[in-house]
Amino acid sequence: MSRKKELKMQYKETKVQAGIYQIKNIKNQKVFIVSTKNLKTINGKKFELEAGSCTNKALQQEWNEYGKESFIFEELEILKEEDISPLGIKGDLKRLEEKWLEKLQPYGERGYNTYSSKGDQT
Repeated sequence: MSRKKELKMQYKETKVQAGIYQIKNIKNQKVFIVSTKNLKTINGKKFELEAGSCTNKALQQEWNEYGKESFIFEELEILKEEDISPLGIKGDLKRLEEKWLEKLQPYGERGYNTYSSKGDQT
């Protein structure tokens, strides 16, 4: 089997992990909490910020101001397959995200989330 076919097969077999992650500004400790059906989309979020096309204007502004080296991306919690309810992954992610929003309160001076951004999935 060719290396290319092997890599393709490996990619298809890789389980998609849903979960919650944060983008943290290490200069001022502000965070942005995000839920996603695929944690691999973290790279897409980095690309958005680098391209200047992030929909979160406050985060984008500080990314431009402080530079990418001032931000870290961290997985906070992975939604385990056995924890997915019959109602589906979307509702489970929303509940997980709300738990982290409640815990970290990333609003105003503490973060980039807005009260209306609950359930803001990527």
